[in-house]
Amino acid sequence: MFASKILMEFIPNVHLLGVFTITFTLVYRAKALIPIYLYVFANGLYAGFATWWIPYLYIWTVLWGMTMLLPKKLPRRLAPIIYMVLCGLHGFLFGTLYAPAQALLFGMSFEAMISWIVAGLPWDIIHGISNFACGILIVPLVTIIRKTDRRDDSAVKSIP
Repeated sequence: MFASKILMEFIPNVHLLGVFTITFTLVYRAKALIPIYLYVFANGLYAGFATWWIPYLYIWTVLWGMTMLLPKKLPRRLAPIIYMVLCGLHGFLFGTLYAPAQALLFGMSFEAMISWIVAGLPWDIIHGISNFACGILIVPLVTIIRKTDRRDDSAVKSIP
């Protein structure tokens, strides 16, 4: 997750973090919180544990939680679209999810918080559209991870 973010930083608000968050949640369920928080911690180490980092403690958990609420078995034709929409929705709402922490940390009024959200809408639109487009990778990644995990399990079981 962290490497993908660093590699894609030259394109503002375009990254694979939502894709990886949803993918890991679909495959590992509650255990997906481990790579999610490893990413959050690595990001803090890399860029500094400043006030910008505090919302990261919950923002990715919101996407994890929304993914956990989805039925485990979705129709094959609908699953990619649902995952793409969820990924896109998180991108569109990123600034809105981030805003309450900003308001509390910087003593903003409700009106100032709304202004902050509105000012960030162009970036959230880019974020949402790019998350939606990148979301096409979720089903193939889930398939690859599940196949790889099955092979690893069978290899371990065959050891005497």
